[in-house]
Amino acid sequence: MSTAIRTAPPVVELSAVTKEYPGGVTALRGVNLTIERGELLAIVGPSGSGKSTLLHIVGTLDLPTAGSVRIAGYDAAALSDRKLSALRAQHIGFVFQAFHLVPGMSAQDNVAEGLLYSGLPRAERRKRAGEALERVGLGERLKHRPHELSGGQKQRVAIARAVVGEPDLLLADEPTGALDSASGEAVMELLHELNKEGATIAVITHDTEIAEMLPRRVRIRDGLVVEDAGNPVVASLLREDAR
Repeated sequence: MSTAIRTAPPVVELSAVTKEYPGGVTALRGVNLTIERGELLAIVGPSGSGKSTLLHIVGTLDLPTAGSVRIAGYDAAALSDRKLSALRAQHIGFVFQAFHLVPGMSAQDNVAEGLLYSGLPRAERRKRAGEALERVGLGERLKHRPHELSGGQKQRVAIARAVVGEPDLLLADEPTGALDSASGEAVMELLHELNKEGATIAVITHDTEIAEMLPRRVRIRDGLVVEDAGNPVVASLLREDAR
């Protein structure tokens, strides 16, 4: 008797996604995007290209005007606000340029905040936070508050907070934007390491140098995906569409 092999759905499936805002502004124009588990990619484009809107759509912070969005197999449009919040908490980790750490709170407690809605007791949240900080190379900085950390260390704390719950997807929005070159390179090396450990990571950036450091690059311009380098299947489809 044969046994069917079940495969996990893609982490992200966007189909014909359009986003329009009042005043006739169209930020996304029929975007198709699939992100498989274990991928490391850049979503890259200049200011006004639509990449920030795409971040909000993929992160379920906003819903499209048209098209479908599935995250870890869940149809975002079919979920209530409460269930969308639960989806984000369980399946998506966010890293932002400005870190968004709580000033008077230790690094360990900042990371434990990432498990606030997990239902775990506080002691277990803090234990896992300590392990996440070890994972990003900050095991000696558990009790340090944000003002006692460098910019690169703050971003590592933010990354630890984003991955402590083992989300299906890590969305990093301009993760090196507030850092000097050396700290930025260290953060990108960390993202590569986390990806090798199995994390699915999408880096949203305007910086083409950062994008070129990643194996897949999805370029956005005027609300359209104009290039998907490093993804031969999609690249072939784009060439067919252009004919």
